[in-house]
Amino acid sequence: MPLYVIDKPITLHILTQLRDKNTDQINFRKNLVRLGRILGYEIANTLDYDIVEIETPLGYKTKGINISDLNNIVIINILRASIPLVEGLLKAFPAARQGVIAASRVEINGKEAPKEMDVTIYYKKIPTIRPKIDNVIIADPMIATASTMLKVLDEIVNKDPKRIYIVSVISSEYGVTRILSKYPSVYFFTVTIDPELNNKGYILPGLGDAGDRAFG
Repeated sequence: MPLYVIDKPITLHILTQLRDKNTDQINFRKNLVRLGRILGYEIANTLDYDIVEIETPLGYKTKGINISDLNNIVIINILRASIPLVEGLLKAFPAARQGVIAASRVEINGKEAPKEMDVTIYYKKIPTIRPKIDNVIIADPMIATASTMLKVLDEIVNKDPKRIYIVSVISSEYGVTRILSKYPSVYFFTVTIDPELNNKGYILPGLGDAGDRAFG
């Protein structure tokens, strides 16, 4: 299963600050940017590359690596919470083309954790995705029931990209299972997987509403 949990000391250090209710808006946003950059470099390690020969300033030839797919990246920003995360991803992939999808979900307050939520995509602007060439990265810091992500994946899969990557900070066990059950070939990157959802569909222990905490 292409599931990558990037639970290294530095990512968990940043995650701890994100979870802390005392972290202010500015530092919350900066930490999302930091994680976006780190996760971007982790994704880069899975891209296709070529072995090349170069010559150093000392006149010696040596072999090296050229990650050709760095020029074949499309990042999809699920507004608005993903903006700082995408800012970090763009530091790892400066040549990436960027698309945006604006989606809203109907808030609920039931007795049990929801299995899915009603999601509406009300705006989308996606650059041309070249079949079997472009690698698409879909960014959403929090994946709870995965209803929004599945809706976006339905839009992207039909464009037949080379690979699809999901990037999140916190994902629920249920959300991860739901996505990979439907789309087992998707590469799923997250910093941690939390065990529960509350009756409003929020991840527990989570970090609250990422959009509100990043933008006030």
